[in-house]
Amino acid sequence: MTNNKTIAESNNFIILDKYTKIEQTDKSHQSEADMEREFIEDLQKQGYEYAKNITTPKAMLDNVRTQLQLLNNTAFTDSEWQRFCDEYLNRPNDNHTDKTSKIHDNYIHDFTFDDGRPECPHFPKMTSLRWFKTCADLH
Repeated sequence: MTNNKTIAESNNFIILDKYTKIEQTDKSHQSEADMEREFIEDLQKQGYEYAKNITTPKAMLDNVRTQLQLLNNTAFTDSEWQRFCDEYLNRPNDNHTDKTSKIHDNYIHDFTFDDGRPECPHFPKMTSLRWFKTCADLH
């Protein structure tokens, strides 16, 4: 390793007096399937459960319903869950970015159950990922 002198440094960058690029000898790339498999293995090593039965969007939503009910100590009837998905979680016109934003940024939703009681079902803050007990390869 060469000793380079730091000219300037901040939280976002560093300027060295000299830089020598190290050529990579391995020109191959990891396939997406291999990367997903490795990611799932890493999560399992951290204590997450791999729910192999979650292979469709419907199965994923069923699992989200179960986990959301546990987190919020509530229960959705089938009609309430369908309305929650249609109005908020899985709106037909939402793209993947919109749906992801709901979980990451707008994770609390005002919702009125069929019996008239208002609640704010919420997802966990993404800083507490231990809530997510399952992961699935939906491809």
